[in-house]
Amino acid sequence: MTEIQGRLSFTTDFGRDMELQEYGLDPAMDSVLLPNAAVMSALQNLVRLATELCGAPFGVVNIISAKYQHQIGAWGVEPGVCSREDSMCAKVFLSRERTVVADASQDPRFADNPFVTGEIGNVRFYASVPLQTESGFVPGTLCVFSDKTRELTQEQVGMLEVLAKQVVELLELQHRTAQLDRTYSELRASNAKLAGFAGRVSHDLRIPLTTILGYVELVEDDPDIEPNSPAARYLDRIGASGRRMLGMLEDVLSYSRVGGSIQPDRVSLREVSEEVVRDLGIENDDIVSVQDMTIHADRGQLRTLLQNLLSNALNYRSPERDLRVAITGVSNYHGATISVADNGKGIKPEDRDKVLEPLVRLRREGDGPGSGLGLATCSSIAKAHGGDLSISETPDGGTTIAVSFPAGT
Repeated sequence: MTEIQGRLSFTTDFGRDMELQEYGLDPAMDSVLLPNAAVMSALQNLVRLATELCGAPFGVVNIISAKYQHQIGAWGVEPGVCSREDSMCAKVFLSRERTVVADASQDPRFADNPFVTGEIGNVRFYASVPLQTESGFVPGTLCVFSDKTRELTQEQVGMLEVLAKQVVELLELQHRTAQLDRTYSELRASNAKLAGFAGRVSHDLRIPLTTILGYVELVEDDPDIEPNSPAARYLDRIGASGRRMLGMLEDVLSYSRVGGSIQPDRVSLREVSEEVVRDLGIENDDIVSVQDMTIHADRGQLRTLLQNLLSNALNYRSPERDLRVAITGVSNYHGATISVADNGKGIKPEDRDKVLEPLVRLRREGDGPGSGLGLATCSSIAKAHGGDLSISETPDGGTTIAVSFPAGT
């Protein structure tokens, strides 16, 4: 082999192993590559069907890497691995043509192969179909074989090709699953970095902003400032804007902390709800009703969740009726789901996914102030616990937020 050919061979082999890794397989290992359990079971069923259709006792799905042949699905034999040099399929699979041999000992391509000579096996009948993806990549073959000679009809060969396409579909499914897993991992890492950055920036900005607001309050109390003077009005605007900014920084900081240190415990829904009601200064006992139950959750983050949901109920109350909020829950062996139902303005179905995104506000007429992080924070708290958050309409109008918490161990 020339130096150029050697470089081309290396590049092709390297590219093959990289492509196989995209399918969630590790071709560098000299052991059997195992797809996920669901794919393995389906592959075994397809190989079994192939052997029964062709009247052969043995069948395998071979994945061929730069150095090895890996059997990831098998019937009649235990899945194994061999060197690519010893593989029968490796000699023909890149032709992208089916191969059917009645007696491999009489075929010059296979006569001296250790699977034929008795060194590894005693293969006589051999038939394989390359597994070709839509992109043109051929990861391996669907192969059936026997230690006795035999022939296949055109119908049998056709069915073997159909089954090979089904194998490719399964491999593509694993490919897409592996891609989704990688994307999800990258997204989680990216979100964690972004949340950390937001938390650091919020923390760093909060200190000078608090200092500015402190000086504003000192100047506002200065007896030399006339109550209705331009200076007093300017100070009032500066203070109002600063407090809104400080509130937003607190929301960003709260959002960035979600999921960082979840410590689930048995928590009383009534106790935490009553703490939040007091913190928000809700003095009318008729506004909030609470059903008591025990939840397996991080107490601090459950409190943050309820505070956000009750704050939203207060901010987006209906001008047509007195505000009412019901905090209820149900539980079973799967876990618990709490619901916070108000009779406020409600959220239209087309806006419900949108409001769960960070910094998104609907900006409707008459809405109270907000940063657009409340529901996003609640959704993150639910996911950090392994649960979920959903939005629906309260009967007779309003919004119901349901948050699920898995059962504790």
